Amino acid sequence: MKRFLLACLSSMLVLPAFAALQANDVAPDFRAPASLAGKTFTFSLRDALKKGPVVVYFYPSAYTGGCNIQAHAFAVNSEKFAAAGATIIGVSLDSIARLNDFSADPQYCAGKFPTASDADGEIARSYGLSVQEAREGMKDTRGIEIGHGFAERTTFVVRPDGRIMKVLGGLAPADNVDKALEAVQQLAKGGGRQERN
Repeated sequence: MKRFLLACLSSMLVLPAFAALQANDVAPDFRAPASLAGKTFTFSLRDALKKGPVVVYFYPSAYTGGCNIQAHAFAVNSEKFAAAGATIIGVSLDSIARLNDFSADPQYCAGKFPTASDADGEIARSYGLSVQEAREGMKDTRGIEIGHGFAERTTFVVRPDGRIMKVLGGLAPADNVDKALEAVQQLAKGGGRQERN
């Protein structure tokens, strides 16, 4: 009986392998190949934070349903983010070649903000996000095989001091963008309470 109870207690203490970083945690710094309007460059979170808050949004894959909606919503609202002093960076496990296409595509990123390649998933893991392996035969909305893994859709609003102000997960793609915009506008007005949605 004691062994049974001990086994039950042990199983209840097992935590998930990944737990996303929380508000007020320090956002892990990263440098990664990125694309803006189809042109490759190296994105540095540290450098971007010198200009103001950064919206680091992780998404599963370019050219997939929800990710297309989210990229389009960020592009449409990019001037509002800029007015609040914020930089947007999308991060996925896509290759830089796929991101060159996606970042320039007028239906999605439209050259309005950069997307970074986290091909090995290390950036996503550093933020405590789960990364799934590639699924053979999975195709994007263009009919092209995806061929890479997927990070969970989660957005981190990072204050200029490098601490996370807000974590947004479990929302529809367009709602995710709206909540991120509200957060950076709150920061611009002098608010900066940390919270998780």
